[in-house]
Amino acid sequence: MTKPPLLWGNVILFSTTLAATLLLIPWYQLSYGFEATIIVAAVLSLFFCGMSITAGYHRLWSHRTYQAHWSVRLFFAIGGAFALQNSALHWSSDHRTHHKFVDHNEKDPYSAKRGFWYSHIGWMLRNYDIATYDDYSNVRDLQKDPIVMWQHKYYLVLTLATNVGFTLLIGWLSGQMIASIIAVGFARLVCSHHFTFFINSWAHMWGDQPYTDKNTAKDNWLLAIFTHGEGYHNFHHIFESDYRNGIKWYHYDPTKWLISLLAWAGLATKLRITPPQKIEQAKLAMILQRSQQRLAQHHNVDELKLKLQQEYEQLVLKVNQFYQLKKKLFEDQKSLLLKEYDHMTINNQLKELNSAIKLQKKAWLKLANV
Repeated sequence: MTKPPLLWGNVILFSTTLAATLLLIPWYQLSYGFEATIIVAAVLSLFFCGMSITAGYHRLWSHRTYQAHWSVRLFFAIGGAFALQNSALHWSSDHRTHHKFVDHNEKDPYSAKRGFWYSHIGWMLRNYDIATYDDYSNVRDLQKDPIVMWQHKYYLVLTLATNVGFTLLIGWLSGQMIASIIAVGFARLVCSHHFTFFINSWAHMWGDQPYTDKNTAKDNWLLAIFTHGEGYHNFHHIFESDYRNGIKWYHYDPTKWLISLLAWAGLATKLRITPPQKIEQAKLAMILQRSQQRLAQHHNVDELKLKLQQEYEQLVLKVNQFYQLKKKLFEDQKSLLLKEYDHMTINNQLKELNSAIKLQKKAWLKLANV
């Protein structure tokens, strides 16, 4: 079988920037040492690129998890060009295809089932999708965004203006031109590339699957540190319209925090959040599924399965009642229909339900572990 043609531009870009980083960083550090100004500039540039991809390309444009002011979209469009990962239009088209056909070797652009190398970088080194490379039929909504189309049209100009112009500007301002080219230019770009690529490879191979096992996506807290919160990938693949990836307060998800900050400042609106009961149901369903799989190793399998299923259904029913009551309380408070007495009554009911759920969940989890 004939291999698809190499994309020599990508091959040269990825290999030369990596080689330059690996060779020049240790040489310059040992010979001269990087000043704090250059290190700070490189780190800030890395965050600018990374957040433009995660908050812009990914959560804003690919999944439309929120809406943003034109100034925010322009900021992300410039940062995306600085990250040198193709235009927002093309990136979003590829990513939507990935979600639609995740793990399907022939349709998923970077299927993890084709191996780490392929999903990480190999899919960009050869033209595997010649016939559909410029097919943007799945991003017609983005073609109505003038900033997306401006960036797509002038993408090459913008990549040069940011990657060359900004790097030289930092070098000129700091008086450390060579250091800026090495750290802000090469090292920042290599880290930006591979941290993003890890989401396609690492995030589909190592980690936990607390919400679904219908695809290879995994939750990995360590990866979240390098990818600005994108490491909670199992959650993302089942609830892709949620503007968050890390849903707990302690989850490291600076992209979520940035979007929340923009919303507070009036620069982001219509933030989409998955109803809590859906998240809880997904987690309970996975526990049930894994418990039923383990039951095959025990006696009285049918009896245990039945009891597990019955307890599960009762628990889900109580969880739904809890969130419906909570929703009613919120809506009544919002419309000022709730009297003080009713407010206390519903709050007491919520507390009782919550306590009952905790007790039943504890007993069910004990049974689920068999």
